[in-house]
Amino acid sequence: MKKCFFTEKGPKAIGPYCTATVSGSVAFLSGMLGIDPATGKLVEGGVEAQARQSMQNICTVLEELGLSAKAVLKTTVFLSDLNDFGKVNAIYADFFGPDYPSRSCVEVARLPMDALIEIEAIASVE
Repeated sequence: MKKCFFTEKGPKAIGPYCTATVSGSVAFLSGMLGIDPATGKLVEGGVEAQARQSMQNICTVLEELGLSAKAVLKTTVFLSDLNDFGKVNAIYADFFGPDYPSRSCVEVARLPMDALIEIEAIASVE
């Protein structure tokens, strides 16, 4: 059975979607931008600041679901510039290491709000 989850502490959706969908033993987190939940705006400081905030937003939603970063099975990282790959990797390692989830990383033409990075995650709820 599908359950839609809407965050109380993380950034609100900027479109017609839920923060996460839980079905069985899996939670699918919508893409998280580097939005400060308090302001609803992208954080300043470039891709590194947005990456940290995006990952913090993922952790916030996971905590609301009773999970941690260790539950993440797979992520997809969307970058507006693949030249930022190394910068993002260093920050990503702090959040998900050393037992890293599977990951895809792609460059995209544009992200909502002209963000520099967006990350979606799939987590185990077991």
